[in-house]
Amino acid sequence: MFCQECGKRPATLHFTKIVNGDKTEVHICESCAREKGEGIPGTPNSFSIHNLLSGLLDFNAIPGSALNNNAASQSVRCEECGLTYTQFSKIGRFGCSSCYTTFAERLDPLLKRVHSSTVHSGKIPKRSGGQIKCKREIEKLRRDLQTYIEQEEFENAAELRDRIRELERKITEM
Repeated sequence: MFCQECGKRPATLHFTKIVNGDKTEVHICESCAREKGEGIPGTPNSFSIHNLLSGLLDFNAIPGSALNNNAASQSVRCEECGLTYTQFSKIGRFGCSSCYTTFAERLDPLLKRVHSSTVHSGKIPKRSGGQIKCKREIEKLRRDLQTYIEQEEFENAAELRDRIRELERKITEM
């Protein structure tokens, strides 16, 4: 495929832009991209996933965040690799596995912002996921059970209790 701008060189950059719901695909060479001011991966002005993560890690942009302007938490350093949270927010990746526990306090708001939750609730395999599905249903039923008990709806609570016991027996049989 040749560049849509000059028609001379091979298109090495492929952009998909969505503006006001209109999707446009552009296939251009590096020279034309530079002339148009498009970001070229690997160059200083390019956009990467690390730039995106760095933007999300800017907690000063989160109104009411308890972590705003907290100098002590900014100077937190990983014991294993020596990475600081400030460095992490600039490069967008951890230095080692210990960084997850070191920066856990600051990661929860980030994960909540990106994924709307801090608990993974992905897909479950159809063949081998029966036990996981049962456990999740039991967790949900226990929350509902607690609600019924607080509202003093003991008949509904007893039904849920029986359903939970039935599911727990089913799990032990699996």
